[in-house]
Amino acid sequence: MNLIQILILAIIQGITEWLPISSSGHLVIVQQHFGLKEVPLIFDVSLHVGTLCVVVVAFRKDILGIAKALYKLDFESEEGRLALYIALGSIPTALIGFFFHDVFQILFSSTLAVGVALTITGFILYLSKLRKDGKKLDYLDSLLIGIAQGVAIVPGISRSGITLSTGFWRKIKREVVFRYSFLLSIPAVIGATVMESRDLVVGELDVVGLLFGVIVSMVVGYASLKLLLKIVLKEKFHLFAYY
Repeated sequence: MNLIQILILAIIQGITEWLPISSSGHLVIVQQHFGLKEVPLIFDVSLHVGTLCVVVVAFRKDILGIAKALYKLDFESEEGRLALYIALGSIPTALIGFFFHDVFQILFSSTLAVGVALTITGFILYLSKLRKDGKKLDYLDSLLIGIAQGVAIVPGISRSGITLSTGFWRKIKREVVFRYSFLLSIPAVIGATVMESRDLVVGELDVVGLLFGVIVSMVVGYASLKLLLKIVLKEKFHLFAYY
């Protein structure tokens, strides 16, 4: 990839990684437009690492609180229960990713499949406007949101879109759903990075281009994450359905 392609892909990754419009679906469409057979694996893995850094920075207080609760084995506190919810929600995501990864991977070569998945995402987002929030997160909610996150492996199904919508349908408070959805993404991103890294072969590496792409995606991604929070709190989340 040349520098212009890296810049465009990094900006798209940064914007679409958090907004509920599917980063994987957009990357499939753009890479086919560029005539790229596939985005280099090292680039994809690096963006995953950048994604992880953005979430860690944005939710550093929550992560620190969870770490303290785990250290004390305090599962009665809010942070301790949240740790259990994240662990429970990660199980279906891991199982779906492990057993269906190869099946979903085939879809990355089909813009038709991505188009259908994006349309499904649109309906999911629109239906989220019907929810009324107010309840607290529980174990069943965590499990259902974890299943939703696993389904988002399909290119064109937005991870943030389907997990947040699931939480909205379960009538969970907006702030709670938002926090849980993105904290739940941390083990998922780590798992995906590890799986992809197994096939990683580092040969001639454009370090400058790679770092440039990662930094751009991180900066844009952090801004889009903050924007999404404002949109969620203003109850405008469903408007992404039209896009």
